[in-house]
Amino acid sequence: MKIKLTSDEIKKILDIESPEFPKYVTQILNLANRNAQGTRPKVVGRMSELIKEFDGHTFEEWEEWYLKRNPKAIDNATNKIMAMIDNFKDALSKIDKAMVSKWVEDLVIIKTFVGLRFQEAILKKGAEIKGTTYRMALPEDESKGIDGYIGSTPVSIKPETYKLKKEHIEHIRAKIIYYEKIDDGIVVDYSEIT
Repeated sequence: MKIKLTSDEIKKILDIESPEFPKYVTQILNLANRNAQGTRPKVVGRMSELIKEFDGHTFEEWEEWYLKRNPKAIDNATNKIMAMIDNFKDALSKIDKAMVSKWVEDLVIIKTFVGLRFQEAILKKGAEIKGTTYRMALPEDESKGIDGYIGSTPVSIKPETYKLKKEHIEHIRAKIIYYEKIDDGIVVDYSEIT
């Protein structure tokens, strides 16, 4: 028999009272914490290791044990997160309908187009590096795993993770250009064509 225990049920079973927060507050605090890195191990300690070291049994014992070992951790994390909340407040004061509209347009129109057409940008940059032309693949090329040509060289554009799938590589009769998506773009490996 399988039984699901929610976090709230676990807290109730262990007699732990959790604070209540207004709607949306925890989402904002989680985002602020992620940006501020307030609860990273260097600030609050490696929790998974600390809980293993703890030899008590009750929540109260854990709280006392943790705070004795890390007396400034809660304040340090709070200060980092609070500084980010202040940054958010400043940013929120600058947001109006025109800015939201511009953001939605960037997401829906620009980022979608760039995300779907980055292969052409990879080919164009590769051609620039080689001092030649490029073109996108025709449907008959695509059926062979070819995404385009740099000069007369057929190329296939694949994510870095494709390297892990060795069984696929031998079937493509083209030079492979690997890319990796990063936060603000892509990193492209042109080594097979240069």
